[in-house]
Amino acid sequence: MKKFTWLPVTIALAAGAVEGGSKQATNWAAIGMFVGFVGLTLVITYWAAKRTASAADFYSAGGGITGFQNGLAIAGDYMSAASFLGISGLVYTSGYDGLIYSVGWLVGWPIVTFLIAEQLRNLGKFTFADVTSFRLGQTEIRILAACGSLVTVAFYLIAQMVGAGKLIQLLFGLDYWIAVVLVGGLMMIYVTFGGMKATTWVQIIKAVLLLSGATFMAGAVLYKFGFSPEALFTKATEVHPKKLAIMEPGTLISNPLSAVSLGLALMFGTAGLPHILMRFFTVKDAQAARKSVFYATGFIGYFYILTFIIGFGAITLVSTDAMFLDGSILEKTKSGIAAIKGGSNMAAIHLANAVGGNLFLGFISAVAFATILAVVSGLALAGASSISHDLYGMVIKGGNANEQDEIRVSKIATLVLGVLAIVLGIVFENQNVAFMVGLAFAIAASCNFPVLVTSIFWKGLTTRGAVVGGFLGLISAVVGVVLSPAVWEVTLGFAKGSAPIKLDNPALFSMAIAFAGIWLVSILDRSKRAAADRDGFDAQYVRSQTGIGAASATAH
Repeated sequence: MKKFTWLPVTIALAAGAVEGGSKQATNWAAIGMFVGFVGLTLVITYWAAKRTASAADFYSAGGGITGFQNGLAIAGDYMSAASFLGISGLVYTSGYDGLIYSVGWLVGWPIVTFLIAEQLRNLGKFTFADVTSFRLGQTEIRILAACGSLVTVAFYLIAQMVGAGKLIQLLFGLDYWIAVVLVGGLMMIYVTFGGMKATTWVQIIKAVLLLSGATFMAGAVLYKFGFSPEALFTKATEVHPKKLAIMEPGTLISNPLSAVSLGLALMFGTAGLPHILMRFFTVKDAQAARKSVFYATGFIGYFYILTFIIGFGAITLVSTDAMFLDGSILEKTKSGIAAIKGGSNMAAIHLANAVGGNLFLGFISAVAFATILAVVSGLALAGASSISHDLYGMVIKGGNANEQDEIRVSKIATLVLGVLAIVLGIVFENQNVAFMVGLAFAIAASCNFPVLVTSIFWKGLTTRGAVVGGFLGLISAVVGVVLSPAVWEVTLGFAKGSAPIKLDNPALFSMAIAFAGIWLVSILDRSKRAAADRDGFDAQYVRSQTGIGAASATAH
């Protein structure tokens, strides 16, 4: 399992967490661009607030986002600092194998496209719980969906806050707690006042900036090698300590079972992330939902190609330049790869300096900050929506809640989530947050996805089966991650090799437990509620395929 030790670090990066940073001299170019970005997004929030009057406006931007705009926003939501800093850092250290995460994430999108995008838009209104409870018991299913959503959002959000603090501490020279409070405060402003409209446009702007910056960086790297990828890869194999091994798979995860389990979590977790699923309710119809995924997949796939070039560019240009290396580590290890200042997470940041100087470094630093702001805004909105719409509006008020009261509850929930994220972000400053993100993906794949997909496609699903199977998936995912080496040994400090479960990601088994529980309990369920659940499938199927009766857009 020695080769598997990178996994906890990698998963932490999947939330945008940047480990090992320390305060340094203030980067005024980055500060200036950061202030400009924040100013622009606050203007957008003010504009959105003037146009957010109804629940549909707040939760789904009135359904008035086009397929192309929503595709960019989904890409902005999905291309976190992990994709930019984490994957390029993994390529920097492991070469070709560093793409395992980007491939897993990207493969998740065809699943979304062909399995659930159209059905989500036709059956739902504001949250994915609207879909799962369409023909099932409202109270039980919405409580389950809210539990799965809130736990996923909470752990994802904490990791983002820790990542934001470490990144800004390193790049901008601010104290850690100030950086965390800053991100939390801006997140609360975006969501509380602007709702989904403001969040969407923050994500679109961030996606454009990130794609532009990464394109320039990759282009600059290829320019230095005469636009010859072969020359780039040849140089990389010459200077990297692993030589030709960086062009081969198997150096990062050598255990096939671990690779399969990780792949399942990344692929199916994508189709269960509440802040991603919410985006399909912002477009006017199912056709626009499909277009959204088509555009998002294109943008995300293109971006992952760029991170591959950026990672190899960092091998050739950063690991060979003493300016970006820690002299004491270099003297001890004799490896430029190991001696990079700030750790491998900062490979893309140093490369920005190498190819574009301090000004471009400032731009990339500000973009990295923007990625975190966009992602935490989407997460906060998803969490607040679960509380206000699913729990307050549909469970407590039985579907009879006043729209303005529901929006008010959502805004209060946003403030509470923001304060909680800030406090926990500060508390967990020096902790390994790998298990939080592993838990988020495992829960999304083991609780949210099985219930969602069976509710759409299986006539035999019953309320009791969904609740039992969903909670089995939720609990087994939590237990699986806590008892894994990444948490049991690395985070909790128990002896190496003592972890009761040897897989760092339990999705392979927790997903199987969830589906088995759903199937077994449903086929054994002979209650009146079960009969009504099965009888309601035909009407649901017609609507899921045709969109007849689906919520229409209120703004265009």
